[in-house]
Amino acid sequence: MTQTLTLSALTAEAFAPFGDVMDVSGAPDKIINQGLCGRHHDRARLDFGDGRAGISLFNAEPRQFPITLDMVERHPEGSQAFIPMSLHPFVVVVAPDEDGKPGTPRAFVTSAGQAINLHRGTWHGVLTPIHAPGLFAVVDRIGEGANLEEHWFETGYEIVEGAQSR
Repeated sequence: MTQTLTLSALTAEAFAPFGDVMDVSGAPDKIINQGLCGRHHDRARLDFGDGRAGISLFNAEPRQFPITLDMVERHPEGSQAFIPMSLHPFVVVVAPDEDGKPGTPRAFVTSAGQAINLHRGTWHGVLTPIHAPGLFAVVDRIGEGANLEEHWFETGYEIVEGAQSR
């Protein structure tokens, strides 16, 4: 038996407890490059224990709905940003921490041009593109020591499309 999660549109307000939504909403902070580029400055809070920030490229297989969620993970030593290298939406799953374990997950779908930065220690699902190519730049902690905790749910979840995700 599974539980159902319905996708919601990703907004900065709804996602704030879990991380940052990176996009170019609002006026740019500064106009640069001979007036041809708007800089939207410092859109994510990168946070690392020891180690350093690194940029890796991920090429994930697209998923089909309904999407099964049976595991979430978190990175206690650093934040993690997923930056799509296409304009396709992707699914983001997060869960609040409840005494060291994930609470009830929430599922979001991004809009074209949105990326996310997960705060350090945030429970989240795996990278979940819903269109090819599933190519992402990922900014996260590079360093010694364990930085991954996984939690497998006794009863999984099924993520379905909602009216907001079509």
